[in-house]
Amino acid sequence: MMSKTVLCLFTDGFEEIETIVPIDLMRRAGVKVFLSSLKDDASPLTGRCEMRLLPDIVLKTCSEADLKGFDMLFLPGGPGVATMRADGRPADLAVRFAKDASKPRLVAAICAAPLVLKDAGLLEGGRRFTAHYSTWAELPTAIKTERVVEDGPVITSRGAGTAFEFGLALVRRLCGETLAAEVAKSVMA
Repeated sequence: MMSKTVLCLFTDGFEEIETIVPIDLMRRAGVKVFLSSLKDDASPLTGRCEMRLLPDIVLKTCSEADLKGFDMLFLPGGPGVATMRADGRPADLAVRFAKDASKPRLVAAICAAPLVLKDAGLLEGGRRFTAHYSTWAELPTAIKTERVVEDGPVITSRGAGTAFEFGLALVRRLCGETLAAEVAKSVMA
C-alpha cells in the first residue's frame, strides 16, 4: 500500500495541541504530513502559545499537480483561523479536496477551523459536524454532544481537548482500523 499524504495548512496563531498531536499520530502510522504555510515564505510560524514551527512547504509554491497528490487537507484551529478565512485559499482548497470529481479526498478541521468549511459551503445540506463552542453562534447546527464527527469526506472535532481522538480518527480514515489500534496501543491511548 502506498503511503498516504496529508497537507496541513497553517499560519501564525495556530493552536499547537490541535496541530502537533494529530500530526504526531499520523506520522506514527507512516502517513507523510507536510506542514504548509499560508505566508509567502518558509519562515517559522508562531502558535497561540508562542511555539514556533517551520513549514515544510509554502502553499504559494505548490502546483496543481502537487496538490492533487495529497489524500487529506488538515486545518488546525486557533486564532489563526481568522487569517485562513480572510485569505480564502483554505476554503477553496477544502472544496477542491472534498468535491474532487475523480475521487473526493478527506478534509479535516478542528476547533474553529470548521468555520473555513462553512465558508467553503461544505457544512450545508444537513452535513453532521462539530466545532469549538466559541463558533456555535456562527455554526448553530454543530453537534454539541460528540467530540469527533465524521460525515463523508469531512472530519471535524471540538478543540484541543479532543485532539488525540481526532488524530486517531484521521489515522483510521487514512490507514484503517488495525493501524489506528496499533498506534493507540503504542501510546497507551
